[in-house]
Amino acid sequence: MKELMLGNKAVARGLYEAGCCVISSYPGTPSTEITEEAAKYPEIYCEWAPNEKVALEVAHGAAVGGKRSACCMKHVGLNVAADPLFTISYQGVEAGLVICVADDPGMFSSQNEQDSRHYAIAAKIPMLEPSDSQEALDFTKRAFQLSEEYHTPVLVRTCTRIAHSQSIVGKGERQEVPQKEYVKDPERVMMTTNSMKAHYRVEERTKAMTALAETTDLNRMEMGEDTSVGIITSSTSYQYVREVFGEKACVLKLGLSWPMPVEKIRTFASQVDKVLVIEELEPIIENHCRQIGVEVTGKELIPMVDELTQGRIAQCLGREPKATVTLEDDVPGRPPVMCAGCPHRGVFYTLSKNKCMVYGDIGCYTLGVMPPLNALDLNVCMGASCSGLHGFNIAGGEQHEKHSVAVIGDSTFAHSGITGIADIAYNRSNSTVIILDNSITGMTGHQQNPTTGKTLRGEPAGRIDLEALCHAVGFERVRVVDPNQLKEVDRVLKEELAAEEPSVIISRRPCVMLKSVEKAPPLKVDLDKCNGCGLCMRIGCPALSLRVGKVEIDKTQCVGCQVCMQMCHRDALIV
Repeated sequence: MKELMLGNKAVARGLYEAGCCVISSYPGTPSTEITEEAAKYPEIYCEWAPNEKVALEVAHGAAVGGKRSACCMKHVGLNVAADPLFTISYQGVEAGLVICVADDPGMFSSQNEQDSRHYAIAAKIPMLEPSDSQEALDFTKRAFQLSEEYHTPVLVRTCTRIAHSQSIVGKGERQEVPQKEYVKDPERVMMTTNSMKAHYRVEERTKAMTALAETTDLNRMEMGEDTSVGIITSSTSYQYVREVFGEKACVLKLGLSWPMPVEKIRTFASQVDKVLVIEELEPIIENHCRQIGVEVTGKELIPMVDELTQGRIAQCLGREPKATVTLEDDVPGRPPVMCAGCPHRGVFYTLSKNKCMVYGDIGCYTLGVMPPLNALDLNVCMGASCSGLHGFNIAGGEQHEKHSVAVIGDSTFAHSGITGIADIAYNRSNSTVIILDNSITGMTGHQQNPTTGKTLRGEPAGRIDLEALCHAVGFERVRVVDPNQLKEVDRVLKEELAAEEPSVIISRRPCVMLKSVEKAPPLKVDLDKCNGCGLCMRIGCPALSLRVGKVEIDKTQCVGCQVCMQMCHRDALIV
């Protein structure tokens, strides 16, 4: 049976066919659909964990318990999971443990452009890199075999183009793998002598896997007629190389991208006149080649920033790019913007009006930086808004405290904001944190989280009580507001900024895009009353525009939230 599959769906199918029993993940574009697709198989227990560190620890615990397990995350999520990752590498595994990580070259939905191959090298963990959906399925299955054969977790690295493009996949049957018996072993406790012994084992494992890299079919030489140049590549770059150079080119494709072979690369280089390395982002392959004495050309020609395309590669190498379809007309820019009726809009308008310094976080509300709101000052990573605000206020004292807030979503708060507010409460900085509770994980596509009361599969679950939690960590002042009531938001914000103690404001209204949220009829404009002053335009709602000196409402977008009505002094916006 063959099927056209997204790379992420193919990875999920690989997890299923490999007999994976437990998957714990945190959603993050471009990795999210792996776990969502895997959850469609009843044979696999799937969950959303509060964060990637927890997800990896759950998956590892399941592997310790004898079941093949996996966790999935985006590249910045691997930063969060790095703490257990390095020690699990030392400890080793018996049942297979696969870690799927999706990088985001071009930063389509990320705050940085890191290369996860560095983690494979640093943690001394093998990494596989598929170049299409079929390999995504096959490599995932191979990852479990390698994990159990070499007693190591295995990283499967994709990227946005692999994760979200489609190709033909041949499906197989599920392999039911017997559960491995748990055997108590004191040497698994990573301390002193045990850790030193473990490091020796890891180095021996790396030598063994380097030997494997020389012979495995995961790394293959494709020798064509043209030996003037040989190209070493991996992942989606392999597809671009084939588009640019055709079938006559000599290519060494590395599917096992760490550890890399030595003699295989030297042999390949000896059969061509010169060697070109084409890889996305960092010069990982290039540096390895130079370390083993193989002269190559790489980042002198191929850029280190942004994702590659066949056209970009051709241009960098002085070749004629293939023809592409383009529009003759200039297409207006479409910058990201909060949806019409977004519950975050009223909060950001109020923060902007009060000239607050806003320490942002990662989520839909990062869009508060866009004009006309211009409300966000900076963001770093999940949860940094809370602890970052604490430091900002320690540095500035009252001069900062009365004019600064942190904003963080409900899912991000559960991910890594709780420890930040605990620091505020414990060390008593006069800081105001706003939790933007829209009852869902929004930007990645409406996944459940520990604050929603539902599991990944929509079943009833435990739910974090945000008010009770904030009180429990030491906050006396915890306020709840409806973000669509502008006067209420403004009043509460002013009161909490003026207070001489830490405080939390919970802005609570569900995401307007949730299917369960009933939409009100679109508003209307009384053209006799509207004078085109533009006050309502200050909230940046995409349903509003000015046409011929009057406000116009796009009925296909307006959800009747009535925030704009509160802006109008002439009552020109009506129900």
